[in-house]
Amino acid sequence: MGYGLLVIGYFCLLYCISWWTGRKATNETFYRGNRQSPWYMVAFGMIGASISGVTFVSVPGMVNVIDMTYLQTCLGFIVGYVLVAFLLLPLFYRLNLTTIYSYLGQRLGPRSYKTGASFFLLSKMTGAAVRFYVVCIILQHFVFDALGIPFVFTVLGMVVLIWLYTYRGGIRTLVFTDVLQTVFLFTALLLIIWQVVSDMGMTWGEAVQAVAADSKSRIFVFDDWMSKQNFWKQFLCGVFIVIVMTGLDQDMMQKNLTCRSLRDAQKDMCTYGVMFFPANLLFLSLGILLTQWYASHGITLPASGDELLPTFITLSTNHLSLIAYLFIMGILAASFSSADSAMTALTTSFCVDICRRPGDEILRHRVHILVAIVFTVFILLFKALNSTSIIDAIYILCSYTYGPLLGLFAFGLLTKRPVNDRLVPYICIASPILCYLLDWVVGQYTSYHFGYELLMLNGIITFTALFFTGKEQ
Repeated sequence: MGYGLLVIGYFCLLYCISWWTGRKATNETFYRGNRQSPWYMVAFGMIGASISGVTFVSVPGMVNVIDMTYLQTCLGFIVGYVLVAFLLLPLFYRLNLTTIYSYLGQRLGPRSYKTGASFFLLSKMTGAAVRFYVVCIILQHFVFDALGIPFVFTVLGMVVLIWLYTYRGGIRTLVFTDVLQTVFLFTALLLIIWQVVSDMGMTWGEAVQAVAADSKSRIFVFDDWMSKQNFWKQFLCGVFIVIVMTGLDQDMMQKNLTCRSLRDAQKDMCTYGVMFFPANLLFLSLGILLTQWYASHGITLPASGDELLPTFITLSTNHLSLIAYLFIMGILAASFSSADSAMTALTTSFCVDICRRPGDEILRHRVHILVAIVFTVFILLFKALNSTSIIDAIYILCSYTYGPLLGLFAFGLLTKRPVNDRLVPYICIASPILCYLLDWVVGQYTSYHFGYELLMLNGIITFTALFFTGKEQ
């Protein structure tokens, strides 16, 4: 019952913020926050919004597979955010865009515009639904099973809660709720670390030394060029991941476009870009401390890294202690802050990019309901499939679908050459297919396996096809 009260109390806080920020809200408020968001609030909230519930669970478990080498990618993130801040944001602010895909319509043509927006809608809906599904499974196990609530009602209830506090104020509401959720997220993370450290009888200084001395604290890999964890592969992939999955993603950019000025938006993006390194360092340090906790208690590590933190919660509590509440609070904060922005961005893109009716408030309300329904259906469909391989395949699909967006924007920004707009949809569909076939062939005949670099390859194929099928100026 206590967990149920925690969920209800957390939602009440979010709804109070929604009521305050949603008064006299218009479409301009929902889509762009009236361009009045303080940059420091956007920056702080974006840290939490960029960390999903899956990240909260999965990143600590990474240390048992790849040590701390993920931080190499995080260093690339910093460079990527600087590039987005000083290359893409000036363009988006100069054109006064509501959605970033409007640029494709102005530069390349209407079919390119619809293609880019459609790839975003597909990627974001499937990716966000999978992430929220995983979180719902965790919450079902820790909270709602004990209350006798079936999974279908858990999903319906969670999606309805998100819809209730976003349908009026939209992006303006999210700027403020993200701040609250980021506070809860990192409060929970720090207190969980404190609980682990205290249980092993360490001081904070001893915990830092224990993490630094552990063999899993390795960060840099310079010697093995075939390894997916090679520094330059991870670093460059981190740069391009940010450019594509933040700079070319309406969900991640919409809040940045609510700042009062370009300069404020650049300060906001550079600030939270730098903060990703220490944030992920905390998650990975928790992972090392957890492995040491398992060893000190003579307990075998879980087979899956994703089970490292949840299993610790189960083993160390009777589901009534402080640490279990902290875990639930952290999961709620991380999952709500990523799912609510995804639903708002999907509504914005569908109304503005697909329907081309940004001023229709009735349409916006109906589309927001539709997005919530489709979101729910996707989550329940993943539950019905009940296959890890299916979920992994969907994640891979999402990573492939960002490649054409990279190619489209790169072509528009780096060349003045017009495209054959009629062929753009076919090129953007063929490019991920070619990448998949290339990955399969290389894996069959060599020991090399593509990692994040497939994103760059996908963009290069799209760019090249656009170049040779277009016409000279």
